[in-house]
Amino acid sequence: MKIVGVFICVLLCFSCKEQHKPVNSMPEKSSFQLYSMSEMALLMEQLYVDNMRIKDAILSDANIADSLPSHYLNLSTAVLTDPTDRDLFFDKQMTEFIKAQRLVYEVETNRKENFNAMVQSCISCHQVKCGGPIERIKKLLIP
Repeated sequence: MKIVGVFICVLLCFSCKEQHKPVNSMPEKSSFQLYSMSEMALLMEQLYVDNMRIKDAILSDANIADSLPSHYLNLSTAVLTDPTDRDLFFDKQMTEFIKAQRLVYEVETNRKENFNAMVQSCISCHQVKCGGPIERIKKLLIP
């Protein structure tokens, strides 16, 4: 019986001893990957900001630039997130969007209607190509 008692005491003493794990000098690999926006996504963000400013200018009856900024023409060459999205439909929609956007800048009459038509051209394309930002784009519409 004494042997069993001694064995239990020894077992308890050794089982309570702190175990040290060796420090690994290499960090563990993470599954986290930083998202990098495509040229087109970055350009779309810029166009959104531009058009929020135009919307505010129209609502406050302020002046806007009278010509289309040159970065709008980068739509035809910007690298898309999914390069297979650049097709005949995309090219046609892009041309229609640029025409509609040009009207907003260059025609002083019916700015609100021209602006909303331009926003609708964005929505029409995004309904087919990239639906994610549609709700955000709708916020551009002027009631």
